[in-house]
Amino acid sequence: MKAVEPFRVRVDEAVLDDLKQRLQRTRWPGEVAGAGWVRGAPLGLVQTLADYWRDRFDWRRVEERINALGQFRARVDGAVIHFVHERGRGPRPLPLLVSHGWPGSFLEMLDLIPLLVDPASHGASAEDVFDVVVPSMPGYGFSPPASEPGMNPARIADLWAGLMSELGYERFGAQGGDWGATVSTRLGLHHAGRLVGIHLNYIPGSYRPHAGPGSPPVTPEEQDFLTGAERWYREEGAYAHVQATKPQTLGYGLHDSPVGLLAWVLEKLRGWSDCGGDVESIFSKDVILAHVMLYWLTETINSANHLYWEASRTPLQLAEGQRVSVPCAVARFPREEPMPPRSWVARGYDVQRWTEQPRGGHFAAMEQPELLARDIRDFFRPLRKGRTT
Repeated sequence: MKAVEPFRVRVDEAVLDDLKQRLQRTRWPGEVAGAGWVRGAPLGLVQTLADYWRDRFDWRRVEERINALGQFRARVDGAVIHFVHERGRGPRPLPLLVSHGWPGSFLEMLDLIPLLVDPASHGASAEDVFDVVVPSMPGYGFSPPASEPGMNPARIADLWAGLMSELGYERFGAQGGDWGATVSTRLGLHHAGRLVGIHLNYIPGSYRPHAGPGSPPVTPEEQDFLTGAERWYREEGAYAHVQATKPQTLGYGLHDSPVGLLAWVLEKLRGWSDCGGDVESIFSKDVILAHVMLYWLTETINSANHLYWEASRTPLQLAEGQRVSVPCAVARFPREEPMPPRSWVARGYDVQRWTEQPRGGHFAAMEQPELLARDIRDFFRPLRKGRTT
């Protein structure tokens, strides 16, 4: 393939027919009466969503929306990367690399992209315009899996830097939550000279600043966070533990069963969003199923989960004197847990902006795209001066 090629999505009808047949033949488990969400995704809701998926969900409408965007594939340092590239409509757009997380994809950014590339049409200043690049992580969606081990966040950051060079962007901003925050942080560590700044709506779970001799003592607020994070991972982190230790074993079930995949993703969409326990108050059936469908159609849930295995071998633990030196902003959404206090983040990042958002959770770009876009615009506005591209 060429260095950069246009890309369009068109799923064969036979693949959609096969999915409907699999959904029709689902062998349903029982459940403990009255358990609700305590033991996992409840049977009634999963059955309702599976019925809707089989009988009413329209993947072709999703395809149309995706194909309305500028989509491409690029070969960068041996890896094939799918990405969206939307150019800004305004004076001197700032290149912005936006990275997604798990169990998401580039679909997370569909409502955010227009707010950044055409701010004047959404009540903001045309001066705050961005050229937006949204890559799909290797092994997610339309980015093929790595053929060899070692595709960890640091390696992905190198690929992202190479992709931006291929597109002609020598200086750019980076934004991300979940894995996107980890990759953006790695960009800040290893490609600082390329970055105008980084904007995060999550702090990587493995992040630990240097805490050796000479470091300030841990404050009570920071200790509360560390204790709470340990409790959260004990009570809610089973998914991360299995994906970081035995992802291949889990992969057989998720790869073969559409309902198993649906339940695995649904639990996180509900548990990590600011939905008050009602996932459909934030995400419609069509939004939920579009995300599940992308994994199913591209057969990438297993390869996506393997990023946990790779990242667990290279945790974000800063050595003495190591620091993310580029300007950093953090948008703190209230239902994002566990999230450290500003002082803990500032031990390893140059935190120049910290915004407590009024609502929203882990999937900020989908839950509250307007709030996230506003914070991104406000942070990068003063950083635009004097930049070169």
